[in-house]
Amino acid sequence: MAWPFLKVLLVAVSFLGCLYPLVDFSFSGETRDQKPNFVIILADDMGWGDLGANWAETKDTANLDKMAAEGMRFVDFHAAASTCSPSRAALLTGRLGLRNGVPRNFAVTSVGGLPLNETTLAEVLQRAGYVTGLIGKWHLGHHGSYHPNFRGFDYYFGIPYSHDMGCTDTPGYNHPPCPACPRGGRPSRNLEKGCYSDVALPLYENLNIVEQPVNLSGLAQKYAEKATQFIQRASASGRPFLLYVGLAHMHVPLSRNLLSAEAGGRRPYSAALREMDSLVGQIKDKVDLTSKNNTFLWFTGDNGPWAQKCELAGSLGPFTGSWQTRQGGSSAKQTTWEGGHRVPALAYWPNRIPINVTSAALLSVLDIFPTVVALAGASLPRGRRFDGLDASEVLFGGAQAGHRLHGNFESRAVSPQQWGGRRGRSPSDCPPGAVQGLLRHRWGQSLRWQRRARVAPRAPPHL
Repeated sequence: MAWPFLKVLLVAVSFLGCLYPLVDFSFSGETRDQKPNFVIILADDMGWGDLGANWAETKDTANLDKMAAEGMRFVDFHAAASTCSPSRAALLTGRLGLRNGVPRNFAVTSVGGLPLNETTLAEVLQRAGYVTGLIGKWHLGHHGSYHPNFRGFDYYFGIPYSHDMGCTDTPGYNHPPCPACPRGGRPSRNLEKGCYSDVALPLYENLNIVEQPVNLSGLAQKYAEKATQFIQRASASGRPFLLYVGLAHMHVPLSRNLLSAEAGGRRPYSAALREMDSLVGQIKDKVDLTSKNNTFLWFTGDNGPWAQKCELAGSLGPFTGSWQTRQGGSSAKQTTWEGGHRVPALAYWPNRIPINVTSAALLSVLDIFPTVVALAGASLPRGRRFDGLDASEVLFGGAQAGHRLHGNFESRAVSPQQWGGRRGRSPSDCPPGAVQGLLRHRWGQSLRWQRRARVAPRAPPHL
């Protein structure tokens, strides 16, 4: 009898999901009690050197550079993994993939997602009285209970996975170039290696598909509109809010509505970077207009650039990994070399975070979870080990000490001081026999030390 009951329950919940757009912002007008709002913007496949404030050669990020001048810029900030799903799972749980059960990307055909026994940041803040929204890419499971609306987000508008994982009518710039979706009775496309299936990319609003296939040329503007609407309505409701924006930029395919920019002498990647910068600028402007002094805006990336995409990939800045590239390899996305996980990061909160400050503290996407939970006055989920730290002392107290060690599966992010402080030098300049063995050893030591220090004798460690 249990299974029929569960099916009826799922149908009922799905029906209620259809009503989400009607009730998302129908709040009772409770007082905010000065709890801060949070806007977390996560770029996709953006290189450390794509931020002009990081790398003087980049001239396409005027809004982000302005945010850096008005807030804090982190130069030693790292993703928790060098691919999409594990990095996003780490951001939303504060735990590495070895603990949260997401060590690799989910596919279009995946039936699972972020394990249901994991508690997301949205769920923690929802219980603390926050209204929560997700605009953009999810990539942590798209069936049943793995959907964002069942993982703590009151409102969701976006795509379930990367926008190269389904066909569209307006395929953008990619290597290899992928054809459009088949029309009518036409046979399936002759797919090149690297192109995904004929399943058209869907765009969701809560549980409903509102467009399929997605028109990529208009997706950035849709995200900007939905994000600013959410901020406006949530601010007017009197309740604190969390808005998580998973950008499609700078992942391929890059939209072909940038042809005019290319014709003006700007390559497609540069034009796409400007489009992303404009989108972020619109979100920041809305924050400044509605709740400037009570909103913490955090911008960062999920991993480094996808070097195999050649001129359609971003800049590693100085972290090119000269040893690795001399062997014909890459030091970027999908690797544990520094270029794969060192990402741009900015923090902005007027009158709270000091302006025009550059921090060399070793921090990580993993730190967003415990920092936001602490600032919200909420409690961390019990019975869990967290790999991040509360970065409040760095953000507000001027501290320069972050992590002593940062684990990225089997990699270690090393501070510039430990490597001589020379610009352009990174662990990837040394042969893997020397470095990777050290990384495995030191990371293993760190985990063993945590077990000894935090777990009672003979008690099995919590994962």
